[in-house]
Amino acid sequence: MNLRTHLGSVRRALIGLSYSRDFSLRFCGPIVSFTFDDFPRSAYAVGGAILKSFGVRGTYYASVGLMNSSNELGQQFRRDDLDALLADGHELASHTFSHVSCRSVTGSRFLSDVNQGRHALQQLVGRNDSGNFAFPFGDFTLRVRKTLSTRLASCRSIWPGFNGPVVDLSLLRANSLYGDEDQAEIAKKLILENEARNTWLIFYTHDIRSNPSPFGCTPSLLKSAVAYAVQRGARVMTVADVIAGLAPRGSESTAGVQEEVVHERTC
Repeated sequence: MNLRTHLGSVRRALIGLSYSRDFSLRFCGPIVSFTFDDFPRSAYAVGGAILKSFGVRGTYYASVGLMNSSNELGQQFRRDDLDALLADGHELASHTFSHVSCRSVTGSRFLSDVNQGRHALQQLVGRNDSGNFAFPFGDFTLRVRKTLSTRLASCRSIWPGFNGPVVDLSLLRANSLYGDEDQAEIAKKLILENEARNTWLIFYTHDIRSNPSPFGCTPSLLKSAVAYAVQRGARVMTVADVIAGLAPRGSESTAGVQEEVVHERTC
């Protein structure tokens, strides 16, 4: 690790400790969530079908500015994909409008893009998104993180690790699911460790193709991970469904959390 990388890690760690919004997972684990960023059409057409075949659902973080476009991830989602995704019971979450990093623009410009993205989704599907959000490129700052955590149900990072027994909704940890079947053992080890910890494991990926981008995975890898999570008895849930059952830290009741999350989803 070079000095620049080390300093970056220290900076992120300090930011991670500077502000948190803690809730208790209580005894709900082990839980596994499969999430898709941007999202490419293959994430729903192929990935969604794999999840559905196991009777589970995923969370899709959409950047509306990418709709109808193509890039290294393949074709991005189209308007009809949103309706089909929701009809299948998957979660529609937000990922800014233009997929911009908060470290490449001013804080106010980034927050505006977040709001624009959420409004665009509402206009397209006729209802609010779930209130859950993922930082493009995993980039965040203390100011942005703190501001968004008071407006959204959750903010997801790309920091690896497990969520719980105390869950920080201002910076959910998530683990990449990239590559082919040769990466299946890594995913299985994470699922087993999550089981031992009785916590919440979030996977994230992008395109699901036989020849995926460096940021996606093959159908066989996703199927292997989902099958193993189900086989091990983990509760495979969307991010929204997990958050609906969380309790404020130190609370024995989830009622207050559910009311708070509902409020945040409609703001």
